[in-house]
Amino acid sequence: MPAKGYVEIDIEQCKGCNLCVLHCPTDCLALNTSEANSYGLHFAYLVDEEECIGCANCGVICPEGAITVFRKRKDAAGGGAAAQGQEI
Repeated sequence: MPAKGYVEIDIEQCKGCNLCVLHCPTDCLALNTSEANSYGLHFAYLVDEEECIGCANCGVICPEGAITVFRKRKDAAGGGAAAQGQEI
């Protein structure tokens, strides 16, 4: 079973270059074409949180540093995901 992850995107820093969307292996990111940030630019967003594996491809490729990737930790006792994530 692949790891679970979560992505936070700062929409004000995102310039809509689409690199994160193109480099996401699970296609869980998309470019929002119906809304724009305060600069008038479309921004990326997380479409499907369940598909994110926390690979950090998007965070590494982002030229603006607008993406923070988290991986969900498993608790030692039950093996389930803990509430807090680990920032990558």
